[in-house]
Amino acid sequence: MIPQTVTPVFSVGEIEVAYRATNDVNRPRPRITKSEVACDVLRHYWSGHMEWREEFYILLLNQANEVLAVYRVSEGGISYTCTDLRVIFQVALGVNATGVILAHNHPSGNLTPSQPDKDETRKIRDAGNLLNIKVLDHLILTSTTYLSFADDGLL
Repeated sequence: MIPQTVTPVFSVGEIEVAYRATNDVNRPRPRITKSEVACDVLRHYWSGHMEWREEFYILLLNQANEVLAVYRVSEGGISYTCTDLRVIFQVALGVNATGVILAHNHPSGNLTPSQPDKDETRKIRDAGNLLNIKVLDHLILTSTTYLSFADDGLL
């Protein structure tokens, strides 16, 4: 008997997960040893809208605190940008990160963390704990300086 081809009555998407590490021995991965180093790495990748609109980035780190990747999670308006836990941890899991550093800018130049900044940090930290991905810091950047939640005891 010849098997018949069954035509599906529905359509299902396919998933492709890809992470391509760079193996350039002439340019080693930066190793985050203090908040200042993380800030320097982030400034290199920031889109140039530091004083124009809020953006939220993450540094994805391996067990040795080497930067695996930098990822822009969101771009918002003048005083807010959306942070989606699912996006943050989808990316972190995709690169096998064991740690993340959160960062966003304040176009106003004011380094004081808002209550929503503190609440989002706690929510992301707690989610990371469930996945065994440590939130090591949350940086607020301006065009000239930064604030570190970890350094200031806010984490």
